[in-house]
Amino acid sequence: MSEVAQPRGPRAHIVRQAHARAVELGIIDIIVALQAQLGQALLAVIVTKSPRTIKRWANKTVRVPQAIEQLLRDTFQVVELLSSAGSPEVARGWLMGMNPQLDDASPAEVLSTGRARDVIAAARVFISAS
Repeated sequence: MSEVAQPRGPRAHIVRQAHARAVELGIIDIIVALQAQLGQALLAVIVTKSPRTIKRWANKTVRVPQAIEQLLRDTFQVVELLSSAGSPEVARGWLMGMNPQLDDASPAEVLSTGRARDVIAAARVFISAS
């Protein structure tokens, strides 16, 4: 049986905490937190849905599709990781800006294409350098 790779380094606890919160929180709580931290427009870019749809999910009038729930949890994990290492403003700015680890695409755009692993890896590089 192989060992599971654990995050290492001085910020490993931040990585574990961000993952735990993304797994433990309910999806509505995650949506509300992301709306508050990122704003409706940026969240809409990430999930490629209208702000109105996001509001319906938050109000529980429409169920969140499973694939979108995974994307929201991944996004929340990234935001938690960056916020814990810096601030919510840093997390929002980091998601919007061009990123050299992601071929100068914004992490928000990369998340919207389903490449959450690449974004999480880039976020880890960012927090380890700060």
